[in-house]
Amino acid sequence: MRGVPAPPKRSHAEERLRDEKIAWLTTVRRDGQPQSSPVWFLLRDGEIVVYSRPTTQKVRNVRANSRVAVHLRDVDDGSDIVSIEGEAVIDEGYPSAAAIPAYVKKYDAMIADLRMDPASFAQSYSVPIRIRPTRMRVE
Repeated sequence: MRGVPAPPKRSHAEERLRDEKIAWLTTVRRDGQPQSSPVWFLLRDGEIVVYSRPTTQKVRNVRANSRVAVHLRDVDDGSDIVSIEGEAVIDEGYPSAAAIPAYVKKYDAMIADLRMDPASFAQSYSVPIRIRPTRMRVE
């Protein structure tokens, strides 16, 4: 990965990626317009994994253009920035959200807030998007 931060910053960024519940995924439409969407995500095996409903614009965007960015919220009025560029792929063979205990644990309460259980969530949000980071900026 290009732009790999020094170990303390990288470790801190990975901690935030494990703990934060919401990230912003930026994809690019066919007409070149960037589109940012709040997403639930999991850092798993060095990748960022997002699950989506099949009919969303972000899924269409990733199918057309694999280049994406993922950003976490800033902390303390503009500090602690984590910004990742990467290559995304729709991986229909990837395990469902319900089959990944870490994902279920991270989002269990939020899934319940949707009046779903992990199985019904995984059925609705059935498209796994795997993002391989190619560059990380931590400030």
